[in-house]
Amino acid sequence: MVVKLRFKRFGRLNHPTFRLVATESTWKRDGRILETLGFYLPLHRREGEQVKLNAERVTWWLSVGAQPSGTARSLMKKAGIALPVPRRKPRKKTKAAAKKWAPPKKRVPKPKKAAPAAEPKAEG
Repeated sequence: MVVKLRFKRFGRLNHPTFRLVATESTWKRDGRILETLGFYLPLHRREGEQVKLNAERVTWWLSVGAQPSGTARSLMKKAGIALPVPRRKPRKKTKAAAKKWAPPKKRVPKPKKAAPAAEPKAEG
């Protein structure tokens, strides 16, 4: 199972609050969680108090392979938490030798066949 760092919605109608949680990817958005890592109050007046994250625990979850959601990733950057850089897989080399480049051949339309001449029919 893949552990995801994503937000769980709380709060009353028209006043959302979110908690950053570690949860398995197959569990529902507002379902079971493994650990609460912080909160996000999007309607808070002071911008500095909108996001509070436990940076130590977030970095630990990232180090063991948890995948943050897009919104969680952007708020972690905003909070100053270093995100791991995804590694690219090394490109496999082909076994065949490279072919010398040659320009593509021109396509010439095939000549149309002439219609067979009509032969006079012999009566008789």
